[in-house]
Amino acid sequence: MKFDFTNAVGTNVEGGVSIESIKSITGKLHDFLESFRQSPPGFVKVLSSSSELNKVLEFAEKYRKFQNFVVVGIGGSALGIQAIQGALLPLGWNSLNSEKRNQHPRLFVLDNVDPEYTTSILETLDLSETVFNVISKSGSTAETMANYMVVRGLLESHRIDPKSHIIFTTDPNEGALRKISIDEEIPSLEIPSNVGGRFSVLTPVGLMSSAITGIDIESLISGAKESISSFLSQDDTLKNPVLFNAAVHYLYSKMGKRISVMMSYSNALYTLADWYRQLWAESLGKERTLTGEVINAGQTPVKALGTIDQHSQVQLYMEGPNDKIITFLKVNKFRKKITIPKIHGDRKEFSYLGGADMSELINIEQEATALALLEKGRPNLTVIFDEINAFEVGRFFGYYESLVTAMGYLYGINTFDQPGVELGKLNTYALMKKEGYESQREHIEEIKGKLKSFIM
Repeated sequence: MKFDFTNAVGTNVEGGVSIESIKSITGKLHDFLESFRQSPPGFVKVLSSSSELNKVLEFAEKYRKFQNFVVVGIGGSALGIQAIQGALLPLGWNSLNSEKRNQHPRLFVLDNVDPEYTTSILETLDLSETVFNVISKSGSTAETMANYMVVRGLLESHRIDPKSHIIFTTDPNEGALRKISIDEEIPSLEIPSNVGGRFSVLTPVGLMSSAITGIDIESLISGAKESISSFLSQDDTLKNPVLFNAAVHYLYSKMGKRISVMMSYSNALYTLADWYRQLWAESLGKERTLTGEVINAGQTPVKALGTIDQHSQVQLYMEGPNDKIITFLKVNKFRKKITIPKIHGDRKEFSYLGGADMSELINIEQEATALALLEKGRPNLTVIFDEINAFEVGRFFGYYESLVTAMGYLYGINTFDQPGVELGKLNTYALMKKEGYESQREHIEEIKGKLKSFIM
């Protein structure tokens, strides 16, 4: 994996951040690097833990006999799984027969409480051939618990033993799921206490579904470790892609570029942008600094897919507000090859396409779009995958987890909390009349009572 910042620096892009301005925050970045080395975050420490990795592999072998593996989770308990699934499993994985899946189960992610969506998944399953992995660190996430209760009720109504068809992935010591696991002897995996949901993709949260579908989880971990090790070994900001990118995004955000677009020129990598959106938004979108100063930090992350969104979003990127920095995801060597036939050679409108490889076309379109944006003074950079495999995807995870931590340090915020999310949870509990939230419900009713209705 390589990083091309050519179109993001002021030397090349009109009004862009200069090398001098990047150097100007070198001191802060060096302090961050030393702090990271001395006290690495939980998502780094967990990569060296072999006990849970071995347990995941044992569980994967045990439950591989099932035809369906259903993840019940939301947010960080789903997006990383979907990112790995999208990148490393064939696009039509669930439609392949068992032989073509090498006897591995189909993979579903039940991550919303839309009744139509939930029903659409559950109605396709033979429950006797299905195992459900319920993932919640707190063990109290409303959406996950609702789907768990639906699933469990369904199993019980069919007289299927939940202990043989449910796995919990939750906090090692606390929460409702941990208590149920102990009381009812439901098999469980542990989410490390020092790893938050959006950083949990390379814990049992993301590794279990990967292992059971035949993905090389040791390569995923090795890729992340290599990425982080490379980042930690380079003190020179101008040669360290994590620190350089952190400086670039931070400086552009201070210049009013409050939108960060990730545009994948690969369908397989598109789900990585979904994972990135949560990581970027929830980690950096903070009202206050660690010292209490109101800062309203963060960039709004947007995902796009090339070439499709060249015909929708790129018009805005080119000629709309110059308030974005764009990151392209590019693949050098695709896993499939299609040569465009030499048909209609007498038609100059498209004869130039005949004989070209489709991978050449998509990468040329990416380069053309990047250069067009550059000409319009719109900064962009490119993350280049030599190929798509477990090691490279692991590198991507390790890189962006390190990058967002560096960005949080520059903003002076707590990268690892999410107080804005918690308020919405409290309001949900209150409106659903959860015991203990009566005062919050009264507060909400008071607010609603002051509103003038404009329902039409």
